[in-house]
Amino acid sequence: MSHNSDYTRQVPMRILEEVSKAIVGKEELKEALSVALIAGGHVLIEGLPGTAKSKLGEAFATAIGGEFKRVQLTPDMMPADITGFYIYATEGEPRFVQGPLFSNVVLADELNRTTPRTQSALLEAMGEGQVSIEGITHPLPKPFMVIATQVKFGAEGTYPLTDVQLDRFLLRVLSHYPGRDEERQVVSDIDYLDKPSVSQMASGTEIEELQQKARQVHVADAVLDYILDIVAELRRDPDVSQGSGPRGSIALYKCSRARALLEGRDFVIPDDVKRLAVPVLSHRLHIKPEAEMEAVSAEMVVERALSQVAVPKVEV
Repeated sequence: MSHNSDYTRQVPMRILEEVSKAIVGKEELKEALSVALIAGGHVLIEGLPGTAKSKLGEAFATAIGGEFKRVQLTPDMMPADITGFYIYATEGEPRFVQGPLFSNVVLADELNRTTPRTQSALLEAMGEGQVSIEGITHPLPKPFMVIATQVKFGAEGTYPLTDVQLDRFLLRVLSHYPGRDEERQVVSDIDYLDKPSVSQMASGTEIEELQQKARQVHVADAVLDYILDIVAELRRDPDVSQGSGPRGSIALYKCSRARALLEGRDFVIPDDVKRLAVPVLSHRLHIKPEAEMEAVSAEMVVERALSQVAVPKVEV
């Protein structure tokens, strides 16, 4: 255990406590956002309308500080609407107008409502931390995180994300309707929740320090093999037509380190891997049509792999 683990845990805990002022429950989503932030990745939140997807993204962005932009994606949106563009005057140099991607946290709302051309404009930004406009490369601020939401797959007027785009998201989490007790609390506290006072709880420097510490978290050989065994098991599952590529293994490795850090440890345990396998791997799988007809989901297949792969014994 590292001597500064208490400090390391304080920053994410402050952020989560602040987010909870605006969002009741949704603990799995809150953890996913924290893990992705520390691992330096992006999150896709999928679910039904009215399940607090956008509100959660905004509250989280406010709590971690830095600049926040929300982009409501629509079918008529052009790539320049999110990346930026040049204005040419009759005299002088062309002036670059930054798009909303030039922020620390970008909430891309209803990503699958916009066209593939605009969706793909996010790709370079998410993968490289930069955008290229008219041949000139513009670096994006650090930290940089995209929280995208998408409406239920196959809904009217949607453009499904490609495999490459889905692969850019470190995690995909589902936003369900609240349970009875949660919904009761939401309804009774609605006047406060409508206008929550979420404050900044961390600086960009603190976030970058956390990201740096996550890279120093130890992953034993047995745990790394466990990650690879799970991904290999999914590739040969009879209900899977296409498994996860190496990006899935890398994402599970990075996220497990981030979760260990959130738990105050400087080493990964198999439970970190188990906890994150579904949100990290399920969106990277293709389920065979005949299996889908039998109501087999990607989440179920990942759970099955976890039950079949031997859990390593790691000395703590």
